[in-house]
Amino acid sequence: MSINILLLEDDVQLSDTIKQFLEHSGYRVYPTYDAFGAKDTLYEKSIDLMLLDVKVPNQSGFDFLKEQRESGDTTPAIFITSLNAVDDVTQGFDAGCDDYIRKPFALKELLVRIESLIKRRFGAKDNRVELGNGYAFDLKGMFLEKEGEMISLMAKERKLLVLFLKYPNELITYERIYEALWDFGETPSQGSLRSYVNTLRNILGKDQIETIKQIGYRYVKQ
Repeated sequence: MSINILLLEDDVQLSDTIKQFLEHSGYRVYPTYDAFGAKDTLYEKSIDLMLLDVKVPNQSGFDFLKEQRESGDTTPAIFITSLNAVDDVTQGFDAGCDDYIRKPFALKELLVRIESLIKRRFGAKDNRVELGNGYAFDLKGMFLEKEGEMISLMAKERKLLVLFLKYPNELITYERIYEALWDFGETPSQGSLRSYVNTLRNILGKDQIETIKQIGYRYVKQ
């Protein structure tokens, strides 16, 4: 599963509980316990959704998200907090959150809200993204199919396809692609990347993936 979640929660026990539950549900969770750690994780990892407590060390969750939004970060965010006054909820949405859930909460409710935001981001219904030309990609199972028949893709081709689907119409630099496709210790290959892009162009359409010379690629979604 390539849906990466940043979890900013300074209660270690609660953080571990949320992490175990979400990973059992198929997500990859990166726990952090203060705002500085959360910023490091955002810099190092490709994050698809943020779960943010408000009362955390170094910087409040409200100020943390507001700062990220001002920097252009549009990653969906849910506040998970014991603050439950109307003014607190208002401040959370003013900071740029997409949802707000009060503690204590049921883990299943959190999962429902997460899945709702993920589907909204990908434009998917029931975890399926329709790609056109009869192709569809399943975000949960990480498989490609055409008219009901499974289509074989290499692991890095699947990762690249997910990256394009996450950030339609956005420039994705070579650096970001290398970080997403190649694991620590592997040496990125520009030749291999070109091959993966050509494979996806045959699926999405040749004009749907633009080459930005010496910078990266852009998936053009109509």
